[in-house]
Amino acid sequence: MITVTVCVGSSCHLKGARDVIERFSKLLAEHDLTDKVELKGSFCMERCGEGFNWQIDDEPLTSTTCEDAVEVLRSRVPGAASAAGADDEDPGRQEDLP
Repeated sequence: MITVTVCVGSSCHLKGARDVIERFSKLLAEHDLTDKVELKGSFCMERCGEGFNWQIDDEPLTSTTCEDAVEVLRSRVPGAASAAGADDEDPGRQEDLP
């Protein structure tokens, strides 16, 4: 089983970690990967300031946008790639304010 962990510490939370968890969860469900990939949160990963932090198994990753994180997840988790990219758009999502 692959483990994907997203930092939910205060800095990462403010940078969009909650949106990332929601998008990852949706992507994994749409591709029937919930039995192959465990998605969980973690408190501070001690890399604040780089973006929001997450990891696949023991590999630390940092992303600056939710879309970037989703693309990385798709490229590194077998079966998560979407040929059409249909789940890229979320019309209900508001743009982040500066």
